[in-house]
Amino acid sequence: MTGAVVGAAPGVQAHLSLRHFLLALAVVAVWGTNFVVIRWGLNQFPPFLFSALRFTFALVPALFFFPFPRVAWRTMALYGVFIGVGQFGLLYLAINGHIAPGLASLVVQTQVFFTIGLSMRISGERVQPFQWLALLMASAGIATIASHTDGSTTPLGLGLVLLAALSWALGNMAAKRSSPSNMLAYVVWSSAFALPPLFLISFLFEGWPAMSGALLHADGGAWAAVLWQSWGNTLFGYAAWGWLLARHPAATITPMALMVPVFGMSASAFWLGEPLPAWKLAAAALVMGGLGVNLLWPKLRQRWRGR
Repeated sequence: MTGAVVGAAPGVQAHLSLRHFLLALAVVAVWGTNFVVIRWGLNQFPPFLFSALRFTFALVPALFFFPFPRVAWRTMALYGVFIGVGQFGLLYLAINGHIAPGLASLVVQTQVFFTIGLSMRISGERVQPFQWLALLMASAGIATIASHTDGSTTPLGLGLVLLAALSWALGNMAAKRSSPSNMLAYVVWSSAFALPPLFLISFLFEGWPAMSGALLHADGGAWAAVLWQSWGNTLFGYAAWGWLLARHPAATITPMALMVPVFGMSASAFWLGEPLPAWKLAAAALVMGGLGVNLLWPKLRQRWRGR
């Protein structure tokens, strides 16, 4: 997930230096390859327990370094539940045998279109023609994936990831209503609201024997996957992304997020042996093309009008 800065703060630079570009690239590489780490962690942790552990270590010890955000706790609680249970709980459940991690990294990016739809429903704005084109392209990509479900990608897995994307969008709406001044602190403290439902769902549906067995017998690699989720993907990712957004226009930084599925699919192919047939590459091109049109078209139109 990415954030945005409002207005032009002092010291904001339009062009990325090499160091800042490499930092942005490192963030999207972490976010993309994280889908492989999820698959590794799921080898030893059941999905909802894995998600609960992720948010446990995102909260502790970071809560000692970040003050509680000055926002309404109800909207922050909604954010925690939508992101913790809806986005990551369902995403982990999907990757646990129902969809290939590389495809999951692509499909979950449809949260952009869910977010747009929810925002326009709330604000009453009309969908612009370029947004219809972007949505059509992304929908064609999802339809391509749906028509090629097999043992590694099932209709259930695709549906779960789409629900995860919708939950991410609902979390975006909650965060927008909260308007936190420090998004990293907001993410850290919202984790407290994700933990009770995640542990409860794990206890009810995965069972105490599976929970206790995983906690007692998980090896160092599994715990490293948990910490990578919590500290690398969440704390480093948000801190670095926010730091970059404070120094550069959002339009300069946010297009880098289009690289997340590239890293996700490439890493899954390299480390997990996930095949990349022509249909999968075509679906990726359609979905990422739709994301690119939605993200870049307003900026390009502004440049053309300025000539």
